[in-house]
Amino acid sequence: MTVAFQINITRENAYEVAVRVYKKLVSLGVQVKVIDDVRDVFDCEGAEFLPIDEAVSACDVLVAVGGDGTIIHSAHIAAIYDKPILGINAGRLGFLAGIEKEELDLLENLIDGNYLVDNRMMLSVKKFENGKFIKEYHCLNDVVVARGASMHMCEIEVSSSEKKIMDYYSDGLIVSTPTGSTAYSLSAGGPVVDTAIEGLIITPVCPHSLLSRSMIFKADTEIEITVKNSEVSMPVFSCDGEDGIDVSGNTKLLVTGSEKVTKIIRIKSDSFADILTRKLIERNGY
Repeated sequence: MTVAFQINITRENAYEVAVRVYKKLVSLGVQVKVIDDVRDVFDCEGAEFLPIDEAVSACDVLVAVGGDGTIIHSAHIAAIYDKPILGINAGRLGFLAGIEKEELDLLENLIDGNYLVDNRMMLSVKKFENGKFIKEYHCLNDVVVARGASMHMCEIEVSSSEKKIMDYYSDGLIVSTPTGSTAYSLSAGGPVVDTAIEGLIITPVCPHSLLSRSMIFKADTEIEITVKNSEVSMPVFSCDGEDGIDVSGNTKLLVTGSEKVTKIIRIKSDSFADILTRKLIERNGY
C-alpha cells in the first residue's frame, strides 16, 4: 500500500502525532509519500517528499493529520484524483476524523482493508460575471456569502430555475452539505443533517427577520445567489473557509451538488449519531 501523508504542523501536538503515525505506517510495510510542504520541518529518517499532486496521484489512500480544516483541505485534492482519505484528529473536534491520536493501533485495519468508505457529497459553485462563466469551485462543507469590510447587511436574493425562493436581509448566507451541517451552518442555527442524506441546506446568518429559517433542497437543485446591494455591503464568498472572493452587483453564484465526492474512510463502527453526540459533548466540556 502507498499512502500520501498530509500534515498540519500548526496544530498543537500535530507534529508529535504525525511522527507517531509515520513510524506506525512504515512499521506496517506502507510506502509513505510525505507531501513536501513540511520538508523543512518534518525530520523522520528516510522520509520521501513529493509535491502534493504527485503524492496523491500515486497513492492508494491519503492520510491527513490535523483538525477538520486539514481534512477538508486534503479532501479537495483527494476528490480530484478520486482517492479515499483517512483523517487522524490532532485538533479539537475532528468530526471528519476516522481515528483519534490515541487510536493509532487501528491503522492495522487500514492495511488489512478492514474499513468502510463513506461517499460524501460536495458542492459545485460556479461564478458568473455579467452572464459569463468565470470559474467553478468544489467544496465539502459549505459556500458562504457574507458582508465584507462594510458594516452594511447584505440584500441577498436566492432563486432556482429563475423562480425566486427568498430575499434575505442578513449578514450573509450559507449553503452547506450535510457534512457541513455541523460546521458554520450549525452555529448560525441550521439543522444537523445525517451525512448519508444528500441535500443543500440554506441558512441565513443573523437575518433581520423573525421568519427567516433554514431550508433544505434536493442535491440536484440549482441555487442562484446574487447580492443586490453589493456597492455598500462589499460582500465576499468563500468555499470551505478559503480566502474570500469579491462579489459585485454583476456576480451570480450557481450552487448545486457536485459530480465529485469525498471518500471518507471509516475504520470504527460509530454511527453518525454516536459521533455527533460525542463531539458536541466534547465541545461543551461535559
